[in-house]
Amino acid sequence: MSDLYTHSIELCLETSIGSSGLTEADLNFEVSRTADILARLRDARDSASMPLLSLPSNIDDLDEIIATADKIRASSSDVIICGTGGSSLGGQALAQLAGWHTPAGSETRALQGRPYLHFLDNIDASSFDDLVSKLDLTTTHVIVISKSGTTAETLSQAILLLTEFQQHGLGDKIGEHFCIITKPDAIKDNGLRRLAAKFSMLMIDHPADLGGRFSVLSCVGLLPAAIAGVDIVAIRRGAAKTLNMALDVSAPIGSAPALGAATAVALAREFGISCSVLFAYGDRLERFTRWYVQLWAESVGKDGLGTTPLAALGPVDQHSQFQLFLDGPGDKFYTILATNARGKGQIIDPDLAQEAGVANLAGHALGDLVESMQRATIETLARNGRPVREFFIDSLNEELMGGLMMHFMLETIIAAELLGVDPFDQPAVEESKALAREMLTDL
Repeated sequence: MSDLYTHSIELCLETSIGSSGLTEADLNFEVSRTADILARLRDARDSASMPLLSLPSNIDDLDEIIATADKIRASSSDVIICGTGGSSLGGQALAQLAGWHTPAGSETRALQGRPYLHFLDNIDASSFDDLVSKLDLTTTHVIVISKSGTTAETLSQAILLLTEFQQHGLGDKIGEHFCIITKPDAIKDNGLRRLAAKFSMLMIDHPADLGGRFSVLSCVGLLPAAIAGVDIVAIRRGAAKTLNMALDVSAPIGSAPALGAATAVALAREFGISCSVLFAYGDRLERFTRWYVQLWAESVGKDGLGTTPLAALGPVDQHSQFQLFLDGPGDKFYTILATNARGKGQIIDPDLAQEAGVANLAGHALGDLVESMQRATIETLARNGRPVREFFIDSLNEELMGGLMMHFMLETIIAAELLGVDPFDQPAVEESKALAREMLTDL
């Protein structure tokens, strides 16, 4: 339980959904196994030996991040963020709080006088050319993010953009238009740092011991968020609240991330649950679900273990994925992020509703329909024996988002530990990168 959100796994239990739910003994067994994990995480927080757990209570770096964001925002009509995976998804999830990449997002940003954000997290030649052709490079800033400084996709984007600036007669101003975030290696070991030094770019250190998918609370996620107008102090504050509430418990059952991890692992062990669905209600949570997919997949999926994460957005996916969720195989564990939508939005005209044959909508706010649909989703899944975990969010804001992100990072780490895998490496990803380099050489 948190003062930022409520969390319940009641609809995952046998007492609520019948034989497809966990017994008290099944759940308690896995929860008891989290005690040692929580103790180790507590020690790591208290000794400041794990950057992820030190960042929430640290404010020393925030002034510099905010000052850099203010400078970029004041001089830019557009900001391009080059990065992939954990170097991009966290920033996207946070920027979406301010309207980025939502249906009304572009208009909102223009009205607020903030630059347009363009996250280049994939390499597609057509998309890249289309974007660059539309921008005024004299008022465009580029942020390049790669922890290693050797990510091929990100370096290719950076090189192409550098070439564009040179071809547009801006070669002597590149240092004013670019900054990089990468770990503090020697320049000889870091291609991105070599480029930055050559063109006198601003260099910001990526915390060396912080993995990309766990880096959202660092400058990696917070700089784009601050440019978008997000309160990054509140992000850290919310993360600190959740961290301390999760670790400073008298018993593991009182830690929401430990309870969530134990539930997921117990469902996998007892019922062969192989998919974990994060079903969020609200456009501003869409990128959050994508951030979660990478976090869970890359941290837990190892040695033939783990569950497959799926992202869903409500109510829209009630018209697509829900058919599979309800009538397909019973191999999924559902987490519903329900928001307080009641009474939100414009009122539906009673006369027009009557004319359209939807009299039940008459006089209701648009949010009332969302409220009823998310409740119906939870109840329908539970009635059909599908294990459902409920989050209820009263107010979607920066403090809440920081708390949610910390919850899911802790839950992911704990679940990986329960499964006996290292949550911080990604050997399969490294193997594919090496093979791609070989194949590129042969082209």
